[in-house]
Amino acid sequence: MSFMTDRKRAIGWGAAKSGTEHFWSMKKSSIALLILIPLFVFTFGGILGASYEEVLIYYARPFPAIVAALTLIVGFKHFNDGFQVLIEDYVHGVWEKIIILGMTCVSYGAAAIGVFAIARLAL
Repeated sequence: MSFMTDRKRAIGWGAAKSGTEHFWSMKKSSIALLILIPLFVFTFGGILGASYEEVLIYYARPFPAIVAALTLIVGFKHFNDGFQVLIEDYVHGVWEKIIILGMTCVSYGAAAIGVFAIARLAL
């Protein structure tokens, strides 16, 4: 029988650090995507298959451009958070940090390119 306290048993098994913040970030982005994805599908579906000039006119209106940009931003943020959890669970050591940093750069870069493309269409 061991006379160790709960705290003594937990030492060395990791710390809570930012787990709660990360959890709530994922929950908030998933709820935002629950609203944004149907809006994006309905706004984008109407212009699907149209000519380039019609798409320019359509995205010159603020609502479709804002919905598309928000969907891209929130979607890539949610993707990055989920990928980070995946890497933290299965990769350890230096490669964990390298892969997380690389994927963060790729996901934010892709979101920035997407928002730039929508801004070019809208303006």
